[in-house]
Amino acid sequence: MAKKASSTKAAKMNSGLKNENEVLRRLNELMTIELSGVTRYLHYSFMITGPNRIPVVSWFRAQATEALDHATMVGEKITALGGHPTMEVTEVPETNNHNVLHILKESLEFEKVAVKKYHELLPLCVGNIALEEMIRTFCKTELEHLDEVMKMIGDY
Repeated sequence: MAKKASSTKAAKMNSGLKNENEVLRRLNELMTIELSGVTRYLHYSFMITGPNRIPVVSWFRAQATEALDHATMVGEKITALGGHPTMEVTEVPETNNHNVLHILKESLEFEKVAVKKYHELLPLCVGNIALEEMIRTFCKTELEHLDEVMKMIGDY
């Protein structure tokens, strides 16, 4: 047990973060968002019907995989900082509206929340280059998703 306490203490001393507790809280919040994204995007992929089903299903499944990858990296970063990753997920409401346009609009709202949360975390990461770069990369990825969803919606 003493070994765990000393490694946690070492992680906190080496993080370079000014407000580590707030960073850990926000990372856990992002982890719940990403884990919920896995459920959301898989569900969307199951519910797509129509002539464009195959490419849309593939896109949603790729989003689910990416959300899992983000959650994994965030969880690893939380433990690297001496924190404890949450097991909570945010509720994923079922609207029972499985029209492709409606699902894309739901996805757009989900992506906007993720972008906002990553942007809010970014200024708190100053002092920890690895964390800052990870969050910048996630911001970029989420913004690219926003662009893609808006383009897909623009066809309707």
